[in-house]
Amino acid sequence: MSIGLREEAAVPGTALARGGARRRRRGRSRYPFWFFLPAFAVFFVFFLVPTFSSFYYSFTRWTLFDATWIGLDNFKQFFQEPALTSSLWHTLVYAVVTSGTKVVLGMLLAVLLTSSVWGRAFMRSVVFFPVLVSTIGVGLIFAVLMEPDQGLINDALGLVGIEGPRWLVDPKYALLSVALVDVWKGVGIATVIYIAGIVSIPREFYDAARVDGASAYTSFRYITLPLAWPATMTVIILSLIGGLRSFDLIWAMTRGGPGFTSDVIASVIYKQYQAGFYGLSTAGNVVLFLLVTAIVLPLFAFLNRRTVEL
Repeated sequence: MSIGLREEAAVPGTALARGGARRRRRGRSRYPFWFFLPAFAVFFVFFLVPTFSSFYYSFTRWTLFDATWIGLDNFKQFFQEPALTSSLWHTLVYAVVTSGTKVVLGMLLAVLLTSSVWGRAFMRSVVFFPVLVSTIGVGLIFAVLMEPDQGLINDALGLVGIEGPRWLVDPKYALLSVALVDVWKGVGIATVIYIAGIVSIPREFYDAARVDGASAYTSFRYITLPLAWPATMTVIILSLIGGLRSFDLIWAMTRGGPGFTSDVIASVIYKQYQAGFYGLSTAGNVVLFLLVTAIVLPLFAFLNRRTVEL
């Protein structure tokens, strides 16, 4: 004991440091962790419980009052649906077109709205305004505007000698017409994300490029594009998830028509629910959940490898 005391005395502050560490360990309060409980409760009730319940009920034939276990029958029947193959293709096309267009337009608008353009603040408000409008309201309004014979869009095209297409009643244009409206409504979010990414780039990079004689295109290609990659990755992931899960705008504008030409997986699921096949529609939701996960997670891992560090 005396040897230990002499050793601690020989190293000033050792005993005090050890005592302070022991007091910190004993005095560490669990009080901050209680603040996680409200968020965890919301996450548990509104995400975990519905998710696991959906997986269970997808193996049953259920109503509001009872459920009968039937195994994989719902999934077998779902994949035998004649509209499933076409709706899966439509879902992928819709998601790729909307997300790709939002990436390109969002970047171009963000570059414009971070420059010294006149009326920049007003233009930012105009670009973001469609995001605030109800999706169902947008769908109903554009369904009227795109009416082939009396719609305002075709009337405006007719004034300049262009015969407008039958936007929502021609099978060749129906899905892409809804996709264009989706882009118009959602590009504001992509623009805001890109603006945040661009303004976070240090101005010294642009000043150095200007001193070296770089053009605006060169600065955009070698500074803005690579250093705004985190924003690009965010826009791609969010837009792709939204496109794969899209339902409300498509249903408001075409209800999956004409025929099944604009049906997506979500609209097929809803039609099954309307018909009273609750277990079958739940199985469809599980399939959609697994599809989104199977596409987004590998894509996120791939895109994350290209992140540029400042």
